Amino acid sequence: MTDAPTYDLERLLTTAGGATVVAGVDEVGRGAWAGPVSVCAVVTDLSEPPAGLTDSKMLTVKRRAAMVEAIEGWAVGIGHGEAGVEEIDTLGMTEALRRAARRALEALPVRPDAVILDGKHDYLGPPWPVRCEIKGDLTCVSVAAASVLAKVRRDTHMATLGFDAYGFADNAGYPSPAHQQALAELGPTPHHRLSWSYLDDLPQWRHLKRHRNALAGEGQLSLFG
Repeated sequence: MTDAPTYDLERLLTTAGGATVVAGVDEVGRGAWAGPVSVCAVVTDLSEPPAGLTDSKMLTVKRRAAMVEAIEGWAVGIGHGEAGVEEIDTLGMTEALRRAARRALEALPVRPDAVILDGKHDYLGPPWPVRCEIKGDLTCVSVAAASVLAKVRRDTHMATLGFDAYGFADNAGYPSPAHQQALAELGPTPHHRLSWSYLDDLPQWRHLKRHRNALAGEGQLSLFG
């Protein structure tokens, strides 16, 4: 059984790092073929977290939904941000992530002095003081809470989009077999990321591929590497 996340890193940043307010940040939707990329930021008062809190990927759909209410009643601050397919296609995933994360942090009721970012890459950048933490959604309480809220919010959004043949309610825009089959037969919807390389493998829809100006932002993160 996976160990429960702790406040070890949050406490380190408030004691040795001199921060007063620490936000845990996590994203969801980076590797999807459709829909926005969503980011959540969570600030806590270092009190006992909801029982069973962990990385959203370790929880069932039912358990995640129940956890949302518990987190919302416990966290000191919650902020959500997203970047849609137009921004992803125009600016690239790195810049889209940066914008979504900044929107989430700016939506918090209090400005954090330090940010714990899940993963090894700082896609946020100045002026936010960032500590990247690999598997932070498993080890850090605030990041675990952010991972649950971000996933449930985005999954709920994707389920409202329609286009039932693509299975968005089940795959949240990720390339499930049903999604790939619908793409091959019906082509992309308005919710698909048209700059992404999956279109290269769909000859009858390849003409819809968007080629972004390299000066507009960084390239997309690889889907297959």
